[in-house]
Amino acid sequence: MEALPFGPQPYSGHLCHLPDRDVRVVGYHARPDAKPRAGLVIATDIGGVRPLFTDMCDRLASHGISAVAVEPFDRIPDVQGKAPTDRLLDVSRLSDADQIGDLVTAADELRTWDGVGKVSILGFCMGGMYALKAAATGRFDAAIACYGMLRLPEDWRSPHQCDALDTASAVCPTIAIMGDRDPWIPAQQIAELRAAWAGRPDCEVVVVPGAEHGFIHDPQRPAHRPADAAAAWSRILTAVG
Repeated sequence: MEALPFGPQPYSGHLCHLPDRDVRVVGYHARPDAKPRAGLVIATDIGGVRPLFTDMCDRLASHGISAVAVEPFDRIPDVQGKAPTDRLLDVSRLSDADQIGDLVTAADELRTWDGVGKVSILGFCMGGMYALKAAATGRFDAAIACYGMLRLPEDWRSPHQCDALDTASAVCPTIAIMGDRDPWIPAQQIAELRAAWAGRPDCEVVVVPGAEHGFIHDPQRPAHRPADAAAAWSRILTAVG
């Protein structure tokens, strides 16, 4: 996470759970010791809440942002413990109602826990896809989707999930950041997103030349690009407010 350096503010973080849902969904919540300037819900990649995302929340809190990362697979207990690559075929078992519902609940809890006004959503990979969908709920003030799939891969399709492009025209102010060498997001789909956002100066598609999938959030990935990741984090911090 070197591309997102720690800020100057003291903070604290802890595991948490989302109340008032039918399943106990785990998350990680970090907040600055002083009153937060904004709130941020994080939709994780397919690997879920783990040290990568707890560290991310801590770093965001040190910049004055109250952040909570939400575990996407708590509703499917047999997925816990699987490696990320082994979870790919389990995504079709998820539903938009549950995933987006948990993200909205997390936004509500940030307002309750920390008294924040503006609450945004940030997602990566699979979480970027759900962030784009959640951006159309009217619950978030801004959204940043990092290489979120615009159309569901065939193995992920189910009657319980729509394509992010289906609701793209209804999103809040949103930035979509992706690479032009990402096999999960073909150029034609990027063109469809641009068309959906035509006439929306508050929405922006950022395509990074030469970047592959997952180049921002995990420095351990071969696709990681430190300079482009640092530039993306700068945009994210500005968008969150």
